[in-house]
Amino acid sequence: MYRHLLVPIDGTDLATETVSNAVEFARTLGARITFFHAQPNHAAAFGGEAEIVRLTSPADFAYAYQGRARELLAKAESAARALGVPCDSSTAVSDSPYRAIIAAAQDAGCDLIYMASHGRRSSIGMMLGSQTLKVLVNAGMPVLVAATSSPPATSQAIGIIRDEHRSLAAVLHAWLHLLESDGSPAEGSRDELMRAMVHYIKAFPVALHHPKEEDYLFRKLRERTSQCNAELDELERQHERDLQLVDELAKAVDRHAAGEVDLATVKEAVSRYALFIWEHMGREEGVILPAAQRYLTPADWDEINAAFSENSDPRFGRDTDAEFKRLFSRIVNLAPSPAKQ
Repeated sequence: MYRHLLVPIDGTDLATETVSNAVEFARTLGARITFFHAQPNHAAAFGGEAEIVRLTSPADFAYAYQGRARELLAKAESAARALGVPCDSSTAVSDSPYRAIIAAAQDAGCDLIYMASHGRRSSIGMMLGSQTLKVLVNAGMPVLVAATSSPPATSQAIGIIRDEHRSLAAVLHAWLHLLESDGSPAEGSRDELMRAMVHYIKAFPVALHHPKEEDYLFRKLRERTSQCNAELDELERQHERDLQLVDELAKAVDRHAAGEVDLATVKEAVSRYALFIWEHMGREEGVILPAAQRYLTPADWDEINAAFSENSDPRFGRDTDAEFKRLFSRIVNLAPSPAKQ
């Protein structure tokens, strides 16, 4: 049976579903995963769109053409860790994605390539994009093509919720590794990065993600059934507890920067918060999302999906997503890469 999967991922909306399916597949096999992302060779296209973006908006260029790869891989790794699946990741710059995918699988010693296709239906009844078909023809090893195409609102909304969970998990993994790494940055640089992590947690999961869950997902589920009320009550209490724990994190970071506490105190606070959050997200994904799939209507999912995908709540501005994407990218790219499992 297969023991090592290569899972190519891209920046499309289907990537979250692909990663979820691949991780579950690997878990059932007892296999490990190497996630892989092929980046276009923007340097070879001087004068093209990438160069225009680099010159006119350096921040957008850094996110879209440099930091995006680490973000995608960090969130994929978090999904694997959540189910206890050993994982690794790699990236390569290539104008031929299928060749890069095959080379990555060979270099990592994989025995199966697990990938999705975003193309049209072929005469043999499979959804085959051009790169997927080239991998199938040239890989020289088994290739499993996952059936993912135009997911309904239910899948899109659940995918966004899981993706936001993975973003937070990736930040926490990066933070823990930052505190454990022998090659950690100087004190001032580390304190600055930890403050950025606190800001991300306060402004995204606490101020944005939790309210969306309560106002849309939790509310709709309460309207359809009372079976989950006790669980929802506990999760909302945990949202309030989250505020307290993040305040404790912020104080620990500030006190360390002032020389009042050692790094071990910060690490203890981060570890305590990480355990709390991983249990909380596990309860939401293991209990609430399955219940929502049973009880909510298509109209409910349309409303939930619109809220999560567009930040339609008037409390949040239009630039919210871009701000958090840049901050997340900065964190995962500046923090030391987690040790491979």
